[in-house]
Amino acid sequence: MPSSSRQFSLFDRFIHHTDDALRTIAGTHTESLRANPAGEVPEAQLSEAEKTHTAGLMRVNHTGEVCAQALYQGQALTARLPRVRKSMESAAKEEEDHLAWCEERLRELDSHPSVFNPAWYVMSFGIGAAAGFAGDKWSLGFVEETEVQVCAHLSEHLENLPPQDTRSHKILSQMHKDEAQHAQMAKRAGAASLPKPIKKLMSSVSKVMTSTAYKI
Repeated sequence: MPSSSRQFSLFDRFIHHTDDALRTIAGTHTESLRANPAGEVPEAQLSEAEKTHTAGLMRVNHTGEVCAQALYQGQALTARLPRVRKSMESAAKEEEDHLAWCEERLRELDSHPSVFNPAWYVMSFGIGAAAGFAGDKWSLGFVEETEVQVCAHLSEHLENLPPQDTRSHKILSQMHKDEAQHAQMAKRAGAASLPKPIKKLMSSVSKVMTSTAYKI
């Protein structure tokens, strides 16, 4: 009697992740599994300077989510243990919510995602896939360190947003909560602590990403 559950090959997973990549880069995450945390919160009165600044911060966070999607998708493609692959794919689904929320907020601010997102996606996917080939403990280590750095950025952005912009605050607060949980997930699953030079390199690359995405 045939099994009802299909075992997907590496090629099957590659096709699936290619589809995810195209949707991520094209910015078509218009629907999320969870409701937007901003809900029915009314739009704040923002000056043009505040609106531009908020859009810049949200663009940075959107690009960060593009990178996170790519990292998780690359790792899920090459992860060796099924439970690790499942954890990566589950986290990637939550990151899709973040993408949708950031895209919606950018539209509300009459702004747009970064034009460099395709390049950041390709680079992050490559890092994720390489980490998966290196072994699940190192792959999980990249997840943990990435999420720790993302949480630090989100905390900084929450402090720098205009205080009256409750909609953006609600979105970034939920994202911060989710990213912290992803870091804990990776740690509990057996993440290896990355060497300090790699952490420093990740931080340096992140600074380049944030400075470019804020403006363009």
